[in-house]
Amino acid sequence: MSTAEDATAAVLAPPAAAPDYTPRPVASWFRLFGAELRLVFRRKRNLILLAVTAVFPLIIGIALRLAAPQSRGGGGGNGPGAAFFNQVAGNGVFLSFIALSTLLVLVLPVVVAVVAGDSVAGEAGYGTLRYLLAVPAGRTRLLAVKFAAIVAFGLCATVIVSAVALAVGAALFPVGPVTLLSGTTVPLAEGLLRVLFVTLYVAAAMASLGAIGLAISTLTEHAIGAIAAIAILVVTSEVIDNVPQLAAIGPYLPTHWWLSFDSVLRVPVDTSTLLKGLLSFAVYVVLSGSFAWARFTSADVTS
Repeated sequence: MSTAEDATAAVLAPPAAAPDYTPRPVASWFRLFGAELRLVFRRKRNLILLAVTAVFPLIIGIALRLAAPQSRGGGGGNGPGAAFFNQVAGNGVFLSFIALSTLLVLVLPVVVAVVAGDSVAGEAGYGTLRYLLAVPAGRTRLLAVKFAAIVAFGLCATVIVSAVALAVGAALFPVGPVTLLSGTTVPLAEGLLRVLFVTLYVAAAMASLGAIGLAISTLTEHAIGAIAAIAILVVTSEVIDNVPQLAAIGPYLPTHWWLSFDSVLRVPVDTSTLLKGLLSFAVYVVLSGSFAWARFTSADVTS
């Protein structure tokens, strides 16, 4: 073929396919989420917190096993915590419920507060937030990824409490058909299913606290201050919720519905109470998330 023919063929040939530079937001989101999960779950402090949550159900189980002969004949106390204490000696499954209700007072909130408070404030304090924002991921996506990592960590901590409590309860107490707080006995499989529902409910409560913590974390570059503010908020809410004179504002407090999972342990299940609790968690997630988004996307959070 002549040179002229070669030139003509080159002109008429279809153009080579251009490189595909189309952005893939879903894949990018998962890569960013995976990196955030590795950051959260590889941090030594967070691993120690998970270990602490695993130790507490063991301590509670041993204490209840030693006190079981004395507690069977005693009454005393009202509310779900006292009812769980009366049930756990007869069935180890109830150790999961009592561990969750006990650790919800302060331990689980502190675990979530540490991760949530450090999510943005810690990055800003270390000076790494400006490098994260240099990645073309967008502030909204970065904030969503950080909240998802907080939710995953809170779910992990809650599952650890339930799983360890189940194992310790099975080792120290009889396990069989579960007698619920309403007096109805259900098969063991149904009792374990209710443990799963309670675990997810508590994880939802911790997700709402994580959203509040994320919002607080955008206000400062000092992680310790953000963590302390979250812990103070939890304690204040719990104190106010136990003051009879302030009962009118109780349902609007972030901690008011945390222990409402005892509705799952009755027949019939009080779905209205559960839905109110889940609605409260969702409202706090939306309000806190909106505040965090407005602050994070408009303010200079790297200064």
